[in-house]
Amino acid sequence: MPNKTIPPSITEPATSTPTMAWVILIGLALIWGTSFILIKKGLEVFSSDELGAIRITIATLALLPFALKGLKAPKPHQWKFLLLSGLIGNLIPAFLFAYAETKLASGLAGVLNSLTALFTLIIGALFFQQRITWLRTLGILIGIGGTAVLIFSGSAQESSSNSFYGLYVVLATILYGGSLNIIKHCLGGIKPLTMASLALLTVGPIAFAYLCTTPAFDKLTTQPAAWEALGYIAILAVFSTAIGLVFYNKLIHMTNTLFASTSTYLMPIVALIWGVADGETIHLLHYVGMAIILAGVLLVNRAKQKGEKGVTGLV
Repeated sequence: MPNKTIPPSITEPATSTPTMAWVILIGLALIWGTSFILIKKGLEVFSSDELGAIRITIATLALLPFALKGLKAPKPHQWKFLLLSGLIGNLIPAFLFAYAETKLASGLAGVLNSLTALFTLIIGALFFQQRITWLRTLGILIGIGGTAVLIFSGSAQESSSNSFYGLYVVLATILYGGSLNIIKHCLGGIKPLTMASLALLTVGPIAFAYLCTTPAFDKLTTQPAAWEALGYIAILAVFSTAIGLVFYNKLIHMTNTLFASTSTYLMPIVALIWGVADGETIHLLHYVGMAIILAGVLLVNRAKQKGEKGVTGLV
């Protein structure tokens, strides 16, 4: 059967990336780059599973009014994709990142998160018939190379046996890559704010039900530092999970899945800056790694992928 020609109305525009897309990209990098140190602060009192459940519960509550308003927006068959996106793009990664940071340095977790772009590319090619150009692949590999430089130029503490916990971050990035493609290709026609709130609504009750089985509420009454830790988690939930998810969905709709995922390349830079503020030292190789990562981002953005499908008419 011959390949169908994609109508011009659903192909990726040939124009350059909008300025607003770059503004959102940088904003997301700042928000999400800060999330790793917020997780670290929250773990000073709460366990990883408590933190994950609190994070999703608060994020769901923050967007609940928008979720209730947009209940009729999805088509009936889109609800299963909203649930899947909520599970693999929010709920499970929230637990994986928290658990990883019980042993893994927050900066290294931020670095490993840049693998999201690679898995977005792979999953898009395997399951959504996206074409892979050699130039775009080169940009991804350059970005991953910069990530490797940052990893291997870390301190001895970051290179200890605790690096095994980085595998949990890798698993989370695989899930992120899947969720990103689902948002782009299966949830067309839903506004970013509505999509984010509904995806959280599908998993928020699960997180809250689990939270009620933990001693998290008891800690708020017995441990003096618990409310401060809860404050860090609340900031994490509202900005990194709720607001960040809304703008991330908007970025996907404005550009394409790969450009949106390159925000994860910029997160390590923000994480390292937070490290400096916390007394850590940035070495020359760290700056080299940052430069390589930025080069990869720019190359990926320039390598327009011909024939990549947009969201309109795909559902």
